[in-house]
Parts: sequence; structure tokens; C-alpha cells
Amino acid sequence: MSVAGRTVTGMAKTAGAGRAKPAYRCAECGWQSAKWVGRCGECQAWGTVGAAGAPAAPPRVVAAGPVTTPARPIGMVDVQSARSRPTGLDELDRVLGGGLVPGAVVLLAGEPGIGKSTLLLEVAALAAAPRSGSDAPRRPAPVLYVTGEESAEQVRLRADRVGAITDRLYLAAETDLAAVLGQVEAVRPEMLVVDSIQTIGTADVDGTPGGVTQIREVTANLIRVAKERGVTVVLVGHVTKDGAIAGPRLLEHLVDVVLYFEGDRHSRLRMIRAVKNRYGPTDELGCFDLSELGIVGLPDPSGLFLTRRAEPVPGTCVTVTLEGRRPLVAEVQALVAESFLPSPRRATSGLESARVAMVLAVLGRRCHIAMHQQDVYASTVGGVRLTETSVDLAVALAVAGSKVEQALSPNVIALGEVGLAGEVRAVPGVGRRLGEAGRLGFTCAVVPRGSLELGEVTPLKRPPRPRRSSRQDTADEAATAAAADAAMSVSDVNITPGNGGTAGFAGMRVIEVDSLNQALQVAFTAT
Repeated sequence: MSVAGRTVTGMAKTAGAGRAKPAYRCAECGWQSAKWVGRCGECQAWGTVGAAGAPAAPPRVVAAGPVTTPARPIGMVDVQSARSRPTGLDELDRVLGGGLVPGAVVLLAGEPGIGKSTLLLEVAALAAAPRSGSDAPRRPAPVLYVTGEESAEQVRLRADRVGAITDRLYLAAETDLAAVLGQVEAVRPEMLVVDSIQTIGTADVDGTPGGVTQIREVTANLIRVAKERGVTVVLVGHVTKDGAIAGPRLLEHLVDVVLYFEGDRHSRLRMIRAVKNRYGPTDELGCFDLSELGIVGLPDPSGLFLTRRAEPVPGTCVTVTLEGRRPLVAEVQALVAESFLPSPRRATSGLESARVAMVLAVLGRRCHIAMHQQDVYASTVGGVRLTETSVDLAVALAVAGSKVEQALSPNVIALGEVGLAGEVRAVPGVGRRLGEAGRLGFTCAVVPRGSLELGEVTPLKRPPRPRRSSRQDTADEAATAAAADAAMSVSDVNITPGNGGTAGFAGMRVIEVDSLNQALQVAFTAT
């Protein structure tokens, strides 16, 4: 028995030694590990570690099958059926690139209570109402509005309030995907609104409605219906506390258009932006006025983001931002107060906090306006959000004015990007911006040098600085250069009066500057 035992043990060891030890390798960087891990220890990628010794499964061979539509030369494809159709809201059509395209899937996201349902209810009513004109259909198209968050009676009350009662507008309260598809089969609409995608579920896949698997399955089925029937599908999406669309990122990749509806809850102003658009631009902005009677487009929103006051107040500066092809005149406000905290506060509203922090650092390092012992608050007027870098100069002038208790002239605007070296960089579309500012009555503008088109200004020839000795100390050189910049007079900047050849802003005085130091000096003396 003892001999047999040794034989069995030896056989077991021999079999174990002949078996290859499993190894795992990262598919991204090739990092190897003796055991499986979920995250690569080298490139930190998730889900890329797999068995290296396991034989790869051969690719599945798919036999050729019948085609749904024969391939045609691209020039023979009819595009008339895919032309965009106006929605009836000019501001929404501006963002969409002309209107809604048949067969397109649009995702509209926004915070709760911002007005998404009200906007889409009016869009659905306009699409279902008869239209006048040569290009209008002979009879109104049926529109199906599916609500999963409210009852049909609650939506009817809102429709009565905003005047969205139309015979061809059908309303259904459903939360099951099969029921929604059944409603589409019965009504055969040309436009389908689903409010919201997170409330629709299906029993064919696991998970609760709103989960990743459910959202993927529901969206895929609705996209299939849109493409097969040529139905325009509009989905309402929730957003997380960080402002991102709730659900998988794949949702934004699947749809054709992604719109964000934003605004301040305490204000009537609402704005809609396109972050993805397969049929039009993604840099346009639509403005709306939300009231108890519904939502109305604002074709001329300039002036809504300004504060009317009798006397100028320190800490305010007006700028012009460019949203697509639309210039918007907005006001930036700043307040610098003494801080009693170890770490002074930096609060922003409507501005990017990172850009504001950078401007404060440039003011302290390049312009010697230190605020390490003060709280700084910066915001916009009217709830508008300014993300363009052209507002840097306005933020710097507003903060500096609040710091030194000196107000800018109410007739002055400022625009330009501020660099870390203290320079003011050129921004595009200055002519369009100045034209809008001149239309609103502004008479003086501080802009970066070179922003205007050739022929409108005469380049300034600055005298060269004397050559310095190499034996001088580097710190002394930096201090002298800073003092020279600070001592630069107003005559060193290029001041261009308005002329008849400058379209859009005739009569406006344009002051071109190179650095933030120059801008600070000329802005507070300009009128």
C-alpha cells in the first residue's frame, strides 16, 4: 500500500508539473499577471486583462443574406424626404439647423423643472396643427406624445394652459416599451415624443427602468422604429447632479442630435444648445422666455444680460460673447471683499471657475494686484453662462475695478483672451461683436491688437527697448521690464476712431492693447 501511495502521489505531481500555469495579459499595454485582475497595473485600464494562454475563438463566419435596399450611386439617392421641416419655433430651428429631419432621433436633456416638457408639448402641438403656405402638407400630421412621468390628465392641464390643444395630437401614458410600440403602430405618427427615456422599460431584459441595460434596449428599439418608418423621435433625458446625461454614454452616441436645455430656475430666460448635431451646426444658441402661458422664442436677446443703473458701480464690465453666429452682450460682475478665513473664498456663477482662477493669478503675478487675502465673487447677469475665452479681459477689469474701488465708464466694453504671460490675445469675430455693441449704444471698446480686419487699423510701431548688459542681474531685469510696462502711457496703445469704412460700428472708438497692464490703464480712463 505504501508503494502504491507513492506512485499515486508521483503521478499527481507529474500531471501538475506538465500543466501550464495560467497567465493573464493586458490587451492594451501587454502587462502580465499571474492572476486575473479587473484593472491593469501598468496602464490602469479597466476590463483589458485576459487569459494570455487561452486560444482565441475563431471569428464566426456569417453567410451573405438578402439586402433590404440595393446599393445605389450616392448621386442618385433622393434627399427630398430627408429635408428638415421647421418646427414653428424659430429659436429651436436655429439650433437644429433648420428644423427636425424625418427619421432623426433627438435627445433633449435638462435639469428637473427647467421646462423640457413644456417646450416639447408646444413643438408637438405646432407639428400637429395645420400650416399655411405652399410647402405645407395638405392635412396636419399625427403626433404621438408618450408620457411616463405624468398622467394624461396632468399633461392635458398643461396643454390647456399653454394653448397646445390640437385634434391630431395624441396623448398616451405608458411605461412599457411594448405598449409604446403598440401605440406607434395604431397612431402611425410622423413625430413621437417620449417623456422620458428613463421611465420606459421592457420585460425582455433584466434591470429596472432607467438602468444601463434598460436604456440601451429601449433606445435601440426606438431608433429602429425611427429609421424604418421615417418617424422623428424626440427623447427627454434626465441629467445627473454633475450636469451629465443620466444613463450610459452610449445613449449620446446612438442618437442623431443631443440638445441641452438650461437656465436659472428663478429666471424666465431659457437657453438651448446643441452638443451633437448630424444635420446642422453645434455652436448655435436659442433663447426662450418661459412664462405661465408657455414658452416663446427671443429673436433678440441682447440687453437681457445687462443691468440698467443710473450711476456706474465698481466691479462691473460689459463684454460681447459669440454663440455660433449670434453675438450676445453680457455683463460680468465681481466683488472683492476682505477675507477672515485661512483660505479665501472663490465663488463663480455663470463663469468657468478655472478660467476665473487663472485670471486672478495673472492679475497678481503680472499686474501686482494681489488678492490672496480677499474673497472674490464673480458672476454674470441674467443667468447666462459664458464659456468663451473672450470674456477673460472683462473678468479681469471687473475684478480690478472692485479691488481698487474704481468704476468703468458705462459706454465701454472689453473683450479678449488673457494669457499666462499677461498678454491679451486676439479673438475671432470682433467686427460682429462691435457691431452688436454699437447697436446697443456703446461707444468705446478695448480689444486685443490685431483682432480687426486688415485696413481698419494702423499697426502701432513701438520703440525698441535699449539693449541690456549681460552682467545685469536677472531679477533686476524682470523688475525693470515690469516697471516699464506699468509706466506705459495711454499714447502707447492704438486708438482707432470709428469711420465710415468700418461696417457695423461706425462712430465707435476702438482701443487696441497688447497686455493686461495696458488694458487696465486705458479702460479706466476711457469714456
